[in-house]
Amino acid sequence: MTLSTARRAGAPHILDRCRELVRPALVEAVGRLHPWHAETAAFSLGWRGTGGEPLPGSQGKGVRQALAVLGAEAAGGSAADAVPGAVAVELIHTFSLIHDDIMDGDETRRRRPTLWKAYGTGPAVLAGDALFALAVSTLAEAPGDASPAAVRHLARALGDLVHGQAQDLLFETRPWTGPGAVLPHEYRAMATHKTGSLLGCAAALGAALAGAPAATVEALDLAGRHVGVAFQAVDDLLGIWGDPLETGKPVHSDLRRLKKTYPVLAALSADHPAARRLDALLSRDRPLDDRAARHAADLTD
Repeated sequence: MTLSTARRAGAPHILDRCRELVRPALVEAVGRLHPWHAETAAFSLGWRGTGGEPLPGSQGKGVRQALAVLGAEAAGGSAADAVPGAVAVELIHTFSLIHDDIMDGDETRRRRPTLWKAYGTGPAVLAGDALFALAVSTLAEAPGDASPAAVRHLARALGDLVHGQAQDLLFETRPWTGPGAVLPHEYRAMATHKTGSLLGCAAALGAALAGAPAATVEALDLAGRHVGVAFQAVDDLLGIWGDPLETGKPVHSDLRRLKKTYPVLAALSADHPAARRLDALLSRDRPLDDRAARHAADLTD
């Protein structure tokens, strides 16, 4: 696909095309899991409900698997070259969401209960672990000579993802303002690791499996990491002002639990009376009720 063709097709068409390409291999991979893990994976991927009933149209957008396919095509390879990498990053993404929901205590995602809420914390942790292992084995078994390098690239991204998640959790222990406060540039670094690592890895894996030179693979990885910072910023905005019907999460969900997000940190860094009122509101060190969350959103805005 050329750049001009991609522009004409539009993002929704590209995402649909890539999902259709990757879906059979993803279904086949999940089918190799223990039946219990396959059930929880199908639930997490939005394929089925807790009773095993099909749930058409409830899966995610598939951005990461699309980046893998586009990375292969950008490197001059075929879309099919990227499929093992696309499956691997989709499994890792799902694993990371499962564990992230547990750590954050989120009870809903995509307008459905999160896995830990539906099945319990223990089964959810195991499901994430199973997807992690399946992702690595899928990539290790990819045809061609690029598989070892691809596995190493995935391992690096996983290390960065976990590093970013640790930073995000530690941010919750730090004050909103004053000595030790989380600064906007620290938050951007966290987002580069937590969100950008897998986006960069997706594009890089597609290129690597298509036989691209190392410089091309690294360039696509870096580009994806920059995209990840933008992704995280948008996610933070939606966590405060997003429509619950679109986000699948309660309104003001991040503010309610005093999660440090980029819009709030940026607002607190401003020399403005609203920033000082926002600091006083958030520094109460207890979850915000509906009224306080609305007020915090207004002050942030």
